[in-house]
Amino acid sequence: MFTKNPKNTSWSPVAKWYSGIVGEGGHYFHEHIILPNLKLLLDPKGGDSVLDIGCGQGVYARTLPHNVDYIGIDVSKELIQEAKKLTKNANQIYFVADATKGIPVPASSFDHAVCILAIQNMKDGASTISNVGQSLKEKGDLVLVLNHPSFRIPRQSSWGKDETQKLEYRRVNRYLSPLEIPINAHPGLADSPLTWTYHEPLQYYVKALKEAGMVITDLEEWTSDKVSTGKAAKSENRARSEFPMFLAIKAVKLSLS
Repeated sequence: MFTKNPKNTSWSPVAKWYSGIVGEGGHYFHEHIILPNLKLLLDPKGGDSVLDIGCGQGVYARTLPHNVDYIGIDVSKELIQEAKKLTKNANQIYFVADATKGIPVPASSFDHAVCILAIQNMKDGASTISNVGQSLKEKGDLVLVLNHPSFRIPRQSSWGKDETQKLEYRRVNRYLSPLEIPINAHPGLADSPLTWTYHEPLQYYVKALKEAGMVITDLEEWTSDKVSTGKAAKSENRARSEFPMFLAIKAVKLSLS
């Protein structure tokens, strides 16, 4: 049985389950929302170098041109092993590392960095941002993609319905407080392994980027493209279009000159 320990933030205990969901090309939201929108924010060209933090099975790597130099790191040995199995490109390298404690790559060596749906699973996201900043070249850029911290807080946000106005709304119970939240991989099972998510408000990420010597150059909020049918379709579709699922922040490392 997996020990339910909040200090164990690796996804190794759920790697097999997660690999089944994500597969080689990503889950539905990877394919339909995250990866297409990310390409508009960050489009590495041949000869560029990319650092992928919390890379999992390397879904993002498989969207890149073959002549982009890529390094993916993840704290889960099992997910890195899966990424290596799926890799057919010699320019793509994976290894196990905890980005909150340091990134074992040369300083100022990457043109781009990404962290896709991973930083909220790290207990000290600010340290990760600081370490990524050290790894980037001057004017190198970082894109963070998060479950939107204003609207999608596990156990603290939910959908509600106003039958009088025929509206669906988003309820948020807590926002400013930092939260450590356990997530059951298999709800209903007594011995379900846990993953952990760490909620922080928007200002946390803005300040962490500032401390890392980076300036925000773009910010986007991405909504779901799914469409409801049935009696509640109008209110559900309207709510889905108003409350974004994902937040993307792009920041550039300031020149030291």
